[in-house]
Amino acid sequence: MSSQEEIPEENLPSEQRAAHGAVERTDDPFADPGLPAHRPRVQDIDERAAKRSERAVAFLFTLSMVATVAFIASFVAFPVDKIVFIFPFGHVSILHFSLGLTLGIALFCIGAGAVHWARTLMSDVETADDRHPIEATPEVKAKVLEDFAIGAAESGFGRRKLIRNTMFGALALVPLSGVVLLRDLGPLPEKKLRTTMWRKGKQLINMNTNEPLRPEDVVVGSLTFAMPEGLDQHSEDFQKQIAKAALMIVRIQPDEIKDKRELEWSHQGIVAYSKICTHVGCPISLYEQQTHHVLCPCHQSTFDLSDGARVIFGPAGHALPQLRIGVNAEGNLEALGDFDEPVGPAFWERG
Repeated sequence: MSSQEEIPEENLPSEQRAAHGAVERTDDPFADPGLPAHRPRVQDIDERAAKRSERAVAFLFTLSMVATVAFIASFVAFPVDKIVFIFPFGHVSILHFSLGLTLGIALFCIGAGAVHWARTLMSDVETADDRHPIEATPEVKAKVLEDFAIGAAESGFGRRKLIRNTMFGALALVPLSGVVLLRDLGPLPEKKLRTTMWRKGKQLINMNTNEPLRPEDVVVGSLTFAMPEGLDQHSEDFQKQIAKAALMIVRIQPDEIKDKRELEWSHQGIVAYSKICTHVGCPISLYEQQTHHVLCPCHQSTFDLSDGARVIFGPAGHALPQLRIGVNAEGNLEALGDFDEPVGPAFWERG
């Protein structure tokens, strides 16, 4: 058999195919095949099936509304620190689990309802349109509006009130989930930023030794850090409390104290000031004993502890709050009240 005979006829040049008696094809491989014939859905010919689809869509929208209400109820009902075991997830926060589950169901049901509505009840007739210039002509604009009106009519949006009303309800309730989430930005401050653990009679506890401070423990030129009596460094809220109640103790010769109230609130030249910088709340830890200046290491705000802890340099907006101190019957340093103003950076309630 020759090599030419082994080649299929459709692969031969046209003149050779003619010699073999093959018929020349004239079909255009790029011809427009057109749209397939429209096949009606069961909902198009059976109103009972259309009603079932309508009820299914309405059920999904209603389920979305129920899930949104459950989301809000979960946010209110479950504490953030409650841990439960849920198979197969293990030990999880019941609040986080319920919020994710209910919000997921609410969003999924809206999407599933819209898709089921489009696939079973809206018109599925395919139409072809010629390309047109980007700028629409008045005729095209009129045609678009006409097509929109036809589409609205074919969707049954005005006629199927059950779907329309439940969809509006689902879409109206879902944004409430975002509003409720704003509450999770943090607990309300109430008066927590204005007060600390310091009270009259609270002893000053040395942060290094955990022992009550006595006047003889504080020498001129030294810097000592103290916390309120009763505050346990291993307690759960220690960081929250010490962030407001942290205290620095400095002893200055009484004749070097320039501020009259500072002298009255001190004990034998021992002054107690908040350790929290009034700029952005950094802990102050640098002390210059010759000038009695303390420096915040974050942004170099400098305070004069011999003159009411006023700001002499840097971005801090106001002086450090002073704690009035005295000595109890045991000879230990104690607070005579709380700070006279909120500690740390200024916040909006000051104004």
